[in-house]
Amino acid sequence: MSTSTSRQAPTQFPFGHLTADAGASADPVLVEIVQGSLASVEMEVETAIARTSRSPMIRDAHDFRAGIHDRLLRKLTGRSYSALVHPVARDFPLEEMREGDVFFHNDVYRSEGGIGHLPDLCVTVPVFSGPADRRRVVAFVQAFGHHDDIGGAVPGSMPSHATSVFEEGLMVPPIRLWDAGVPNRAALSIMTRNSRMPESLAADLDAECSACLMGARRLGELFDRYGVETVESCFDAIISRTTETYRREILAKIPVGSWVWEDYAEHDGVDEPRLHAQRITLTRTAPDDPGGERLVLDFDGTSPQAKGPINHCGDYSDGVFLKKWLAPILRNLADTPERMAELDVNEGIVPLIEMRFPPPGTLLTPVFPAPTNARTFVILRLLGVLAGVVAKAVDGRMPADQETIRYTGVYGEDLDGRPYLMREVLGGGSGGRYYADGEDTIHVVPDSRNLPTEFTEARFPFRVESLSLAVDSGGPGQFRGGLGYEKQVRMLKDAHFMSIADRSILACWGVRGGRAGTPFQVTIDPGGPAEREVDALADAEPVRAGELIRIRTTGGGGWGDPLERDPALVVRDVVWRKVSASAAERDYGVVLTGSLDDDSLAFDADATDELRSRLAATRGEPAFFDRGPGYARLAGGATSATVDAG
Repeated sequence: MSTSTSRQAPTQFPFGHLTADAGASADPVLVEIVQGSLASVEMEVETAIARTSRSPMIRDAHDFRAGIHDRLLRKLTGRSYSALVHPVARDFPLEEMREGDVFFHNDVYRSEGGIGHLPDLCVTVPVFSGPADRRRVVAFVQAFGHHDDIGGAVPGSMPSHATSVFEEGLMVPPIRLWDAGVPNRAALSIMTRNSRMPESLAADLDAECSACLMGARRLGELFDRYGVETVESCFDAIISRTTETYRREILAKIPVGSWVWEDYAEHDGVDEPRLHAQRITLTRTAPDDPGGERLVLDFDGTSPQAKGPINHCGDYSDGVFLKKWLAPILRNLADTPERMAELDVNEGIVPLIEMRFPPPGTLLTPVFPAPTNARTFVILRLLGVLAGVVAKAVDGRMPADQETIRYTGVYGEDLDGRPYLMREVLGGGSGGRYYADGEDTIHVVPDSRNLPTEFTEARFPFRVESLSLAVDSGGPGQFRGGLGYEKQVRMLKDAHFMSIADRSILACWGVRGGRAGTPFQVTIDPGGPAEREVDALADAEPVRAGELIRIRTTGGGGWGDPLERDPALVVRDVVWRKVSASAAERDYGVVLTGSLDDDSLAFDADATDELRSRLAATRGEPAFFDRGPGYARLAGGATSATVDAG
């Protein structure tokens, strides 16, 4: 087999674990200066991309990320996740790189795990420093983002029924897109020729390349000012400090032992809906363990790779991308929410996590050419699986589940007969926490947002009739799950609707007695003669001019017994129209009095106590995990999984 189609042994790259005294000689004041400079450069790169790109997905939805890595390929910044430099360094020796080079790739199977699907295009620029006759690569500036279209079977390059990566678009392994400042026009022509949106693709790539080149110059100035050796010592200190902080403040909260839990994607676009399991066995090792104090994540028990596009290539480079993707979940163990927000996720977390993958052929170890465009179903679910297995270890002091990304959109011809493609990444509610309700309509990609109504109505042939919170979507709990969106769009011209979404059957689970949230749902012409629900995986659902599309995104799971929620908060939620009056009584056992119309809404304390007592007696002891009613449909009538116990 060629190297592009077979599972590779872990590629060896020039970095390893830091020594105990790494960065110890660095001036602590200078370390702060360098760390602040890195964050500033990263933000400047992202700002430049946002201001100069063209597509709605990049410019308006902000579905892209920048990252800064050192010459040892270590991620230095913690503000956002990013792809990996590993595939570029694998194929292009550092000593052969030149100033002005820009490297490009989007090949999922040649990205060492850093790219999940073909619309994510990645550019990487090396940073140079040193005397004029001995300048060398000292770091990298990188950006990757979700682009409108890179070819393939359907507009948007995310065919929900794909059975091969070849249906998903143009694959480009690492190439030199700019050579010493000169763009490779032939490569750019090939890429734009394969795209249904060539102008926006070309403009977005130009924005990303130019921004990263600018960032490389800024970062080079830092090395020139303080010297390569001094700055690299600060890099060591930044990464080492992260390692020690997580060891002291996060790992210390997890007792030594092992726990197992799993959760599921519900469909793959090809087979009938069923439980596609992602399982984690979590082992917290002791300080005197031969391998050191760490978390071992064993994915044995994960389901075989799917026929459809929900697979994710997670096992390359020892899972280094997946470690940094999952690590933010661990921040929920910080002492306070304020401290949680202060904790960066950079390369410093890598030595603290060991990953053990099953053999090739699973959802996390797919074999080329398995399709991957909907890999969010797996990689997002793993965030929840890790949260769930840690919750078992710490008696539930973790958030309930959330599902905060799905792609919806329409395409066709506008009122002037020109082709268009509109896609949006709508968020959902986050899970309730042991100290607070979940947040409404969040997005897993930092700083991302829904598309502005004024922009979409001016550019596309539809009208946004409403955008609001989806009432009752948050899972009931002592601390309620956050709410999802309800968006209603009326088409002005015939078009096709598309959706790449999970959690339309299986809801976001509740924890420690909290209840599951409501699932994703799309209804066309609700209440009308042609009312119909659209499958969550749809490429080309016809929508007629005048028809309404109603999209309801997921609510987060609840935390804690809803019968223990402060009745005054339930009244507040009804006033704020986050919870309906009927749900206040049904789910929370709160008997309302007064009226919303005259601001007299309140609750009857005695009647509420009586109702809650009756509900508690009828219901019995609440489950530690609540997976919602959709689980029984796919689990043969079972209401819980065997791993839910204990």
